[in-house]
Amino acid sequence: MKRRTSFFLLIAITAGLLAACGGSTPAAAPTAAPAAGGAAEAPTAAAAAPAAGGETIKIVSSLPRTGSSKGQSDTVVNAINQRLDQDKSQACNGQFTIKYDDMDDATAAAGKWDPTQEANNANKAAADADVMVYIGTFNSGAAKVSIPILNAAGLVMISPANTYPGLTKPGKGEAGEPDKYYPNGKRNYTRVVPADDIQGAAAANWAKELGVKSVYILHDTETYGKGIADVFRAQAKTNGFEEKGYEGIDKKAQDYKALGSKIKDANPDLVYLGGITQNNAGLLLKDLRSAGYTGKFMGPDGIYEDAFLQAAGDGAEGAYITFGGVPGPKLTGKGKEWYDAYKAKFNSEPEVYAVYGYEATNVALAAINKVCKKDRGAILDAVFATKDFDGVTGKFSIDQNGDTSLTVMSGVQVKGGKFDTENTTVLK
Repeated sequence: MKRRTSFFLLIAITAGLLAACGGSTPAAAPTAAPAAGGAAEAPTAAAAAPAAGGETIKIVSSLPRTGSSKGQSDTVVNAINQRLDQDKSQACNGQFTIKYDDMDDATAAAGKWDPTQEANNANKAAADADVMVYIGTFNSGAAKVSIPILNAAGLVMISPANTYPGLTKPGKGEAGEPDKYYPNGKRNYTRVVPADDIQGAAAANWAKELGVKSVYILHDTETYGKGIADVFRAQAKTNGFEEKGYEGIDKKAQDYKALGSKIKDANPDLVYLGGITQNNAGLLLKDLRSAGYTGKFMGPDGIYEDAFLQAAGDGAEGAYITFGGVPGPKLTGKGKEWYDAYKAKFNSEPEVYAVYGYEATNVALAAINKVCKKDRGAILDAVFATKDFDGVTGKFSIDQNGDTSLTVMSGVQVKGGKFDTENTTVLK
């Protein structure tokens, strides 16, 4: 951890990209991130070192604003703006004006997050002396790209959605994780959502409660998908499930008819998929049902969105989905106040990660108001000092690894073409 920062940073970025996307290399010179959804303009490059004082503090987010994730990320951005509006985009009794930049880490060509785009976003934020907080990323693979870049710049990240354990937890991911993402030796990455070492195990335990005795496990080969599938697999073994199969899918396949026939013949009680909607989860389930598979299907929060229901069509009926926290209609106290205010302001239902977008902004503003300095290091330390924070997701703390102390997991089933949130199950 004592190597020269520039050298280590190059290695860290390259390693992260190889892990996340098969070796794609970010552009050497960052270009402007595309605007989406009526977002504010992308940050303008400035001196690398944060300047003391000044009237403007920027909070930026880096989320997939292009492709089928847009419906989900729209609600996250809505919630960020909702929280900023409550304070009239001011901090420290008007000493600072908060400017929010909504950055897109997806591209039309990819239809989802793109490693080069995420690297560009991180480099822009690191180079802009006004940026004090980076809300993101949405996809865990994207976080592998941006954490080292922002770590070298001493810029705090607060993710509303990343759940891969290896980003923060020693011994919970691949060799060298998580230390390889932190070239300066000091953690700068936090998240307000529980990680997959909790979710994957809870899913396997829920499957046991549902009477499952055999399982066929699939994953989309990405950091998040394979990671949660492996956690599920380990707990499934502990639970005594017979494993009928385990494999990664071709996430760009035109159809999954052959795989569907293979799984039908294996006849597992449950198919578990670790993956995201954008990697063909809906089409996969549709083809499983078309092939004649009639058993149970379960997936994680990466498919807990309307885009999955639309892609799977009638095949989604009966599917089981796990996710962190509880759905909006089931929130209580401050959470219910947030949910009601969101629906009144935007006249729509927030998707599952919206509440975490609000909470990430909540933590960011609390840190800025605590230090009242335009100082990345001080704000980073204040975020990590979050203790017994009374937020909309409950009372929680941020630990030394950057993880929330909240561990509540829930499960929901698709009924009548919708997520049956009225009958949400709290998981163990």
